[in-house]
Amino acid sequence: MQFHHLVEINDPLNPLIDTLTRAQVWRGLVLRAEQPGLFMPHLDGCELSERKTDSVTRVLQYGKVNIRDTVVFYPGKRVEYWVPQQPDIAASKLTMSIEEPSEGHLLVRFEYEDSAEEAEVDAFYNEFRQSAYKEADIDTISLIRQLASEGKLD
Repeated sequence: MQFHHLVEINDPLNPLIDTLTRAQVWRGLVLRAEQPGLFMPHLDGCELSERKTDSVTRVLQYGKVNIRDTVVFYPGKRVEYWVPQQPDIAASKLTMSIEEPSEGHLLVRFEYEDSAEEAEVDAFYNEFRQSAYKEADIDTISLIRQLASEGKLD
């Protein structure tokens, strides 16, 4: 399955939306990787194991299921989440990219890819997953907005 969508951060034509800086959005995306429990209330735990200047390896705990992933940072531009194939889990990748099509007009592009074989039977399931991903991504940006308004991303 491959799927992508955009979430608008700043709209220069809408003065009612608080404007975020690229730096605030970036810090919010990094925070999502380093403290995922803030962004995923159903997450039971997260262990950051191998930390480098441009990446971190994590183990996410959802009940009895543990998912290993590596998050790679491209400062100020994008964050990539790499999940290797694991028992009952296909290899997958999530990329969150900050885009600025015009001065001050910020967007975040969310791109999902996985290596699972796609059958017709999966069409309904994939539509459900895409809808859930969109909602989670909108929630991520909402929380980044909230944290920025509280001065926690400055």
